[in-house]
Amino acid sequence: MKAFFTNGDFFKSSTFIKISAFLFISLAFFYFGKHWSDGYQQLIFFNSHQNPLTSSQTTPTVSLSPNHNKSFDISSLIANTTTQTQTLASIPPPSDPKPLPPPPPLEVQRFGIVDENGTMTDNFEIGDFDPGVAEDWGNENTTEAVEESRAVVKKFRRCNESMREYIPCLDNVEAIRGLESTERGERFERHCPEKGKGLDCLVWFSNVPHARLVEDKGGQNWISIDKDKFKFPGGGTQFIHGADQYLDQISKMVPDIAFGQHTRVAMDVGCGVASFGAYLLSRNVLTMSVAPKDVHENQVQFALERGVPAMVAALATRRLLYPSQAFDLIHCSRCRINWTRDDGILLLEVNRVLRAGGYFAWAAQPVYKHEPLLEEQWEEMVNLTSRLCWNLVKKEGYIAIWQKPSNNSCYLSREAGTQPPLCDSEDDPDNVWYVDLKACITRLPDDGAGSNVTTWPARLHNPPDRLQSIQMDAYISRRELFKAESKYWSEIIASYVRVLHWKSYKLRNVLDMRAGFGGFAAALIEHQLDCWVLNVVPVSGPNTLPVIYDRGLLGVLHDWCEPFDTYPRTYDLLHAAGLFSIERKRCNVSSIMLEMDRILRPGGRVYIRDSVGVMDELQEIGKAMGWHVALRDTSEGPHASYRILTCDKRQLRV
Repeated sequence: MKAFFTNGDFFKSSTFIKISAFLFISLAFFYFGKHWSDGYQQLIFFNSHQNPLTSSQTTPTVSLSPNHNKSFDISSLIANTTTQTQTLASIPPPSDPKPLPPPPPLEVQRFGIVDENGTMTDNFEIGDFDPGVAEDWGNENTTEAVEESRAVVKKFRRCNESMREYIPCLDNVEAIRGLESTERGERFERHCPEKGKGLDCLVWFSNVPHARLVEDKGGQNWISIDKDKFKFPGGGTQFIHGADQYLDQISKMVPDIAFGQHTRVAMDVGCGVASFGAYLLSRNVLTMSVAPKDVHENQVQFALERGVPAMVAALATRRLLYPSQAFDLIHCSRCRINWTRDDGILLLEVNRVLRAGGYFAWAAQPVYKHEPLLEEQWEEMVNLTSRLCWNLVKKEGYIAIWQKPSNNSCYLSREAGTQPPLCDSEDDPDNVWYVDLKACITRLPDDGAGSNVTTWPARLHNPPDRLQSIQMDAYISRRELFKAESKYWSEIIASYVRVLHWKSYKLRNVLDMRAGFGGFAAALIEHQLDCWVLNVVPVSGPNTLPVIYDRGLLGVLHDWCEPFDTYPRTYDLLHAAGLFSIERKRCNVSSIMLEMDRILRPGGRVYIRDSVGVMDELQEIGKAMGWHVALRDTSEGPHASYRILTCDKRQLRV
């Protein structure tokens, strides 16, 4: 036997040739199956490399070959393979390909009301909706028991059509009917449903199908209908020549207002369809347009549909949900508010949220009409503003502009007993959640904090003085925390733009549900995404709203255990970082998710960045609402304690 192997006869035998041919054919099959099977499934029998972006499981899976239960003529396969091998061997290796030119940059289609030149347009585009992504959906809640002690909703029903504009805390008819008084506008304030009576369905209907506002305000140049589009000419009761010329007049009256530099954040009280704020966008001014949910159909909803910042809010008996010294300019044009009633308590609330040295612009009939009743109202306004130490800077035509003092010196030098008094030194002017209005003058910080913010855009990245007054547990400097948060979100948004193509999204209205110092919103501005952000600061954490406004951003205080005061379908993107792992200790997670669905428009997106421990529950709820959900790793990798849940909201059909 040894001689048989050593004399070379074995290598000449038919057995060796057959074995060699079999091995050659096996290797050829493997090679061609793995590398030359364009358009066909590879012969994969065992797969341990699941995509972490689409599955939370780590168990390997077994797949069947595509050739399962098929028969073949082996001899023909061998012949074909041999021929193919010879043919492939005769093909010369490819030469080095020429480098391809770089792809053209993505064309970013702008949405909202400002064109590529930063100019206000008279109509608006919110993006087309593809009816092909609509999905069939039933109209009953269905549940399934997953454990003996736990049942989950597998599918939420759609709400009745009567709820298409439903705002839970403002449409609580039962609570409003039980109010002792409504003479001060109490019916326009928050009256949330009792526990167990909250939203348990999906508010799914088309947006702003209203024409009544055109009929009510057609003569005031607010809004018109051209075929199937609404147009906003920029007019109003006082904007006789349009909002742009109106803003030019204000700038000429008081050049120090300096839109887009000294004045970055404004409020428009009784905003109509928000033409004032819309036209200020092209001047680098963010305006919080506020109005109550009143008889004119959905003015705030029209504003949000245009892509203009707006909130449903009322000056009635409670503080607005904004911090002290929030706005550089507050504007009221025919806002139908009696500023001098109840010892001026409403103007005192304006004084609280107006920045030290900021301006109040009032355009109303008492400013310019010479009638006995109107002249009396003007004298009352002048008397009240004088006692508030406001300086009447300019009165021209139908506009009067006052300036708030920069410190407390005028207040302290008033005669004893002058009304209204200064608020107690113990009063926290930033405490606003269900806090009643106070008929007193809010004191300004002795160190000048709030009045000495830098001009825009430098103020976006400068740590403001009020950063030091934030009550929070911090082991390192607040300035370091501020800078670290800004860097953190800048890097994350850069990756979202690069990998997830955020600049191609149709974003305009964005809600950050746990905003911190506003780093997420600042990063969107830094990376030039064409949108605005409402920064929500939850009451369960430190009140960082003063810092957000000092940076030149918009924000509001809110408790996510209760519904949010906005119309359905008004935001394009909801962002929640670390929210659910905190709020699940206080709230029902399903109620928060249903509220998110209510305020998110069809075609909108949700990005939830949170701990692994909450993701399974969030995925279940998202699917039950009809969202398309995907779980992604963070940049820290698959073993990090955090994940990103991305969700797309589709249109549903009953």
